[in-house]
Amino acid sequence: MKKHVLFLLAVLTLAGCAPNKAANPQPTGNKAQTQRVQQTAPQPQQPQNTTATADRLAKLATSVPRVKGATAVVLGKTAIVGINVDDRLDRARVGTIKYSVVEALRKDPQGATALVTANPGIVQRLREMNEDIRRGRPVAGFAEELADIAGRLVPQAPHRVPERNQAPTQNR
Repeated sequence: MKKHVLFLLAVLTLAGCAPNKAANPQPTGNKAQTQRVQQTAPQPQQPQNTTATADRLAKLATSVPRVKGATAVVLGKTAIVGINVDDRLDRARVGTIKYSVVEALRKDPQGATALVTANPGIVQRLREMNEDIRRGRPVAGFAEELADIAGRLVPQAPHRVPERNQAPTQNR
């Protein structure tokens, strides 16, 4: 009887070490197909016409509630967007509308670096520049004027203000 038990254990041990055919099935016929995919790199964005970009940014700005009209001028990677709002609105409400326009422009790839203003004088200057650009006047002449407008819109940061040579004052 001992021989039968040892023989049965040996057979079971050898059967347990045999390869499992179901664990590694081979694909046959149409059951498993290999699909080849060609890898492609994303294409760089083509620079768009500055007039088309300005029109798109102005359209985005006018889509914001309470914005009656907008104009944009694009030079390089910088855009300045002027918005027309109701003259009777208080400064806080105008600031909120400008922030909403900035949020709308941030979603556009070329509007991410746009400056927004609601100053009527600057908006009028932008409108005149936009009309001159459309008439074919060279854009190079507008660079200085745009720099002046951008300088008025962006306040000076404290770390950029040069320190004056003053004698230190003592606390009393």
